[in-house]
Amino acid sequence: MTPTIALDARLINRAMTGDSSYWRGLVSGLAAVATDVQILLFSNTPRPEGIPETRNVTWFHLPSSHERWWSLVQFPLAARKAGARVLHTQYTLSPLAGRNSVTTVHDISFFIGPQWFKPKDRWLLQWQVPASIKRAARVLAVSETSKREIEQYVPCAGGKVRVTPNALGDNIRPIEPAEAAAIVDSLGIDRPYLLTVGTRWPRKNLALAVSAAHMASSPLVVTGKMGWGGDPIGPRYTGYVDDRQLTALYQCASLYLAPSYHEGFGIPLLEAFACGCPVVCSTGGALPEVSGGAAEVVGSFDPADWAARIEALLRDSSKLEAMRRRGYARVKDFDWRTTARLTLQAYREAAE
Repeated sequence: MTPTIALDARLINRAMTGDSSYWRGLVSGLAAVATDVQILLFSNTPRPEGIPETRNVTWFHLPSSHERWWSLVQFPLAARKAGARVLHTQYTLSPLAGRNSVTTVHDISFFIGPQWFKPKDRWLLQWQVPASIKRAARVLAVSETSKREIEQYVPCAGGKVRVTPNALGDNIRPIEPAEAAAIVDSLGIDRPYLLTVGTRWPRKNLALAVSAAHMASSPLVVTGKMGWGGDPIGPRYTGYVDDRQLTALYQCASLYLAPSYHEGFGIPLLEAFACGCPVVCSTGGALPEVSGGAAEVVGSFDPADWAARIEALLRDSSKLEAMRRRGYARVKDFDWRTTARLTLQAYREAAE
C-alpha cells in the first residue's frame, strides 16, 4: 500500500533544536527514498528555505493564531481534506487524527524525572502523551532505550513502538580549521576550553559541567537557549549561536561535555563526533547507546569524578586522538535515509 502522509511540520521553521533537527532530517530522508509516497507538510508558517522541492513533497501553509487549536483541529481536518491516510505528529495526537496516525515520542523523561519539569508542563505531558500513544497506530522512538522506557511507563504502547534513530542534522558541516578559529576568536572566547550545548533546563544538568570544569581548572563555554531552572555560575555563556558558530565551537573545543540526567537520543553527541571533538557523557538515558563506545562515559553524577576524568583525558593526547577517530566512524552509523525507510515502514503498518 502507498499511503499519502501528512506531517505536522511546524518545528521545521523554528530555531535549530533536537526536535527541529529531527523533522528536517526526516523530511530530507523521505524526499529522497519515498519517491512513491506523497508527503504533505503542514505548518502555520510559510515554507522555509531548505525544504526539498520534489514532486512528492508539498508544503501547506495553514495560518493560525492559536497553536493548540491548530494542532487539535485545523491540522487533522486539513490533512484529511487533502487526502492523507496517515497523520504524523510529535507527542500530542489529536482525537481527530484518526486511527491510522503516528506519533513520535522522543523520550518520556516527564515520567522518569518529573522534578525536571514545571508542574503544569509535567501534568500536561503525563496526561496527553499516554492518551496519544493509546490512540496511535504506531509510535516512533528515536532509540532502543527510549522504546524500552515508553513500553515500561505506558503499557498500552506494547507492540506499537518502532525505533527510527536520529542522525546528524544538515546544520553541522565542518569548516576549515583557520576559519573555525577565527569565528571562535570573534566570539571573544580564549582557547583551550571545554564545551557544553543545550537549553538550560534542569534535565540537562549543566551545573555538573560547570562544577566539574571549575574543579579541573578548565574554562567552560556554555551555548544554547536560556531555558529555566537556575543559571549556572562561572562559565562563558554565549546564548544561542548560529550553525556556523556552533560548528566552530565544536571544532575548537578540547572536550564536549554531555552531563544530562536523561536523553532520548542526544544529537549533540553526533555533532561533536562530526566535528572531531572528543565527548565525555553521562549514563543518562540513551547517551551510552548513541555514543557506541566512541565517548568516555562517566558512571556517576559526582563533579569530582567528572573533573578527574577530564584532567586525565586532557593529559592523554593519544587517547583523545583515538576518541576522535571513533567519533568520526560512529557518526556514519546514523543516516536520515535509513531513518526515513524505517519510518516509511511504520507509515505503511499504520495505514493497514
